[in-house]
Parts: sequence; C-alpha cells; structure tokens
Amino acid sequence: MFYIGNMGIKYHYLLAALMLLTGCRHEAAPVRLLPFELNEEFSAGGSASPADRWWQSFDDPNLNAVVEEALTGNFSIAAAWDRLRQARQTAIIAGAAAYPQADFFASGGRSFAWEDEAESHSNSFEIGVGAAYEVDLWGRIDSVRQAAVLDAQAAAENVDAAAISLSAAIAQTWYRLAEAKLQEQLIISQLNANEQMLTIIRLQFRQGQIGAATVFRQEQLVEGTRGQIIAVRQTLAVLQHQLSILAGRQPLRSWVQQQIALPELADLPATGLASELLQRRPDLRAAQKAIEAADYDVAAAIAEQYPRVSLTADLNTAASAVNELFEDWLVNLAANAAGPLFDAGARRANVERSRAILSERINLYRQDVLVALGEVEDALQQELYQRQYLENLRNQLRLALRTYERTRESYLKGQLDYIRVLESLVSTQALERDQLDARRQLIEYRIELYRSLAGGWGLARPAHDENQTLQSNGRDSNDAQRQS
Repeated sequence: MFYIGNMGIKYHYLLAALMLLTGCRHEAAPVRLLPFELNEEFSAGGSASPADRWWQSFDDPNLNAVVEEALTGNFSIAAAWDRLRQARQTAIIAGAAAYPQADFFASGGRSFAWEDEAESHSNSFEIGVGAAYEVDLWGRIDSVRQAAVLDAQAAAENVDAAAISLSAAIAQTWYRLAEAKLQEQLIISQLNANEQMLTIIRLQFRQGQIGAATVFRQEQLVEGTRGQIIAVRQTLAVLQHQLSILAGRQPLRSWVQQQIALPELADLPATGLASELLQRRPDLRAAQKAIEAADYDVAAAIAEQYPRVSLTADLNTAASAVNELFEDWLVNLAANAAGPLFDAGARRANVERSRAILSERINLYRQDVLVALGEVEDALQQELYQRQYLENLRNQLRLALRTYERTRESYLKGQLDYIRVLESLVSTQALERDQLDARRQLIEYRIELYRSLAGGWGLARPAHDENQTLQSNGRDSNDAQRQS
C-alpha cells in the first residue's frame, strides 16, 4: 500500500520461511516516500481559481483554436495515446494468467500399408479439449497483474502531462510570435524615424554645416536598423514553422496575416498547498503509480523463487471413423509442482534488481517533487521581479525619450555634436525593443506558473480513426508465382 507524506510504502515482499510453513504474506516496515517535510504554502499566490484549460485566461480566441487543434493533431500526443493503449492491453494480458487457459485440438489422418502387393489403410480421428490453471500460491500472478494495471494508470497520467506540456509550448510560441510581429512593426517605425533624420543630416552636409562622418554614422544606423528587420523576419518565419509543427501541420507560415497582441495578465492564480500539488500534477501522479508498480514487481520477483503448482485437465475422444467419435471419452486430470533447484543465483539477482528499480523510482519521484515545487516558486518570483523590471524599463524609456528630444533640439540649434544625439537615439530605440521583450517574458513566466500548477482536464481521445499498421506494398503470392 502506498502513502504520501509522513507515511510510506509497504513492500509486498514475501518471506520464504513463513510462506512455506503458513502461506502468510510478509510486509516489510513502511518506508517514507518523502524524507522531508513539505512547506504548507508557497511564497506567494492569488485568489483566482485557475481554470483547467488555463490558456483561456488570456482571452485569446486564436490561441484557443491553435491549442485545441494541437491537442487532436499533434503526433506526440497521439503517440502518448498509443502508449496508453499498449499499457492497457499489457494489463489485460497479465490479468489473463489468473484464469484457466483452455485450448481445443482436432486431428484426422489415414495411414497406408502394403503386404504381398496388397494395399491396406486405416483412418484415425481425434478431438479434444485441454485446460490448465496455475494456482497463485505466492501471489506472483496477482502481483504481475497489479503492476501492469498501475503501469496503465501511469500511462493515462502521462497523456495528461504531455497535453499540459504541449499547451504550454504552444502558448509560449504563440506569444513569441506576437512579440516578433510587434518588434517588426516597431523596428519599421524606427527605420522611418532614422531615415527622416538621415534626410535632415544630408541636407546639413550639403549646406556645409556638418562633416561627412556625421552622415556616415547615421547611414550606419539606418543599415543596422534594416538588418534588425531582416533578423526579426527570420525569427517570425521560424516561429511560425514551430507553431505549425506543434499543431500537427507541415511547417508553413500559417499565421502571417493574423494580428496577435501581448495580453494583459489576469490576476495571479491561487497556488494552494504544496501537498495538494503532489496530487494535482499528472506527472507526479504517474511517478507515484510507477513506484507502486515497481513494488508489485518486487513481490513478483520474490515469488518466482518458490515452486509453482499447476492443474491440468484433458478431455478427448478418438475413433477410426467420424461417426464413431464421441462414443468413448478419455479424461486426464493432473496436478504438478515445479520449482527452482539451481539457477546460479539468477532469481535472487532478479529480486535485487527489482528492489533497485523500486529504489530508483522512489528517488526519482523525490527529485520530481523538488523540481515541481521549484517550478512553482521560480515562476512566482520571476513574475514578481519581472513586473518590477518592466516598470523600471518604462521609467528608463520615459527618461530616454526626454533626453533624445532635448539633445535633438540642441543639435538642430547647433549647440551639440551629433554623436550625443546618436547615442541617445540608439539607447531609446534599444529600450523600446527591450520593453517589448520584457512584456513577452512576463507572459512566459505566467505560462510557466500555469503549467507548473496544472492538473489536467480529462483530455478526450481524438475521435478520428486510429493509425493502422503499415502494410507492405509487395505483390501478392499469385503475382509472385507468375513472375517466378
């Protein structure tokens, strides 16, 4: 049995002596799953209840459409559904061993003999049914079945975890695309302003008011701004390709004409208790199921060391003519026991290997818990400080604009050298671009917070037909025979 917090996990180990003498199951002392006490609350949190489909909090219908498309069209999600189907069928296979297995057989034949050039023959027909059943004395079959069921449950949790990761990746890519579009518009406006300034400078140069170096500096700034437009358009193309692939499309520029904005964030969601996070996140629930499955695997490995008892039953009838069948029946009932005598330590090694796997999964779960808690705390602190940084950028930009206006006026009056104007202009334009980048980064921190708190929303399997096994394109046997 599996517990979280101050409790632990009770191994389903079997003690040889007790089992052989009394058939009783032994349980080792519980082991604490988490060796540390969880903090009750996170460092911050809001009052808004996070929606299951958290991306809808951005109030962006276009983003909603892309996410919904990806959840049914993304091939990684489809592969996760396939893994779940495999795990469920494996559980059915493992569970079948707990029931009797029955087979039928039928045969018919004719034999010939020659003696003194005389031919004789005889017929034989036989029909029968056979059944076998293994008595699960030590719980091996049940342990294997339970482990397979838990593996299937973990696979179901992993589907939800994959959907959460995919939705977060789409939202991040979507708003990176939005920022790139806004950066393109901003840089184009900066290019226009720089070209206008270049026109003024060239006029002053022709009038002999300034030297050629001033013209060259402004021309360099104009060319640098054009280079930035090229770079941001490259980013736009790549982001659209990435978004297409995440949505399950070929890498095309599908969102060139769409207007995408950077939204204002909703209120901070409620983070709840740390202990609630362990039960809410599907990746952590999957890790818990994996530990329980490994625990049952240990029990199955221990049971492999002890004898197996099987019951068999055969019912058959045989005759030399078909119409004589079913007149006489032969029934065989048998019980047999078989167990290891010498295996050079193989079964014992398998037990220790299973225990090591269990220990590994417990340690991985502990690390996953720490990472999950850290993701929430990181996102909270990143958003807090990013808001402060964004406010600082706004203040810097306001001051930079005032500085640029003053230095430009002084330059036009002949009171300053142009290099001061150029420095102020470059600084102002860089701050404008940084502000857009900071706004997008703030949104990404919120996305990361939503992702780290998300608990899944019961993703439904797509309604379209499942992929069929690829068929060979070879010719059929008749064609092969005609060619041979």
